[in-house]
Amino acid sequence: MAKNYMQYKGYVGSVEFTEGDGVFHGKVVGVKPLLSFEGDSVRGLIEDFQNSVDEYLDFCNERGLQPEKPYKGSFNVRVGADLHRQAVVAAERGV
Repeated sequence: MAKNYMQYKGYVGSVEFTEGDGVFHGKVVGVKPLLSFEGDSVRGLIEDFQNSVDEYLDFCNERGLQPEKPYKGSFNVRVGADLHRQAVVAAERGV
């Protein structure tokens, strides 16, 4: 099974091919809502991926919701308390 990715409007979709079914399928990665898509050709897969993203954005817009953005530029990392303290002290010192 091969796995690749494609992008549309800042969203990334995983791509897989299931030989037994002869179907391309994938999901939008980096967001909590499950946005999946499929196609029996590359063109069909791309169209369904783009439709999935567009439908999600329309859904959010119609309800006045902020669409979840993948890869916001921040992530949480757990570190030990001592390293956390050192980082805070260094940041306050401007080091």
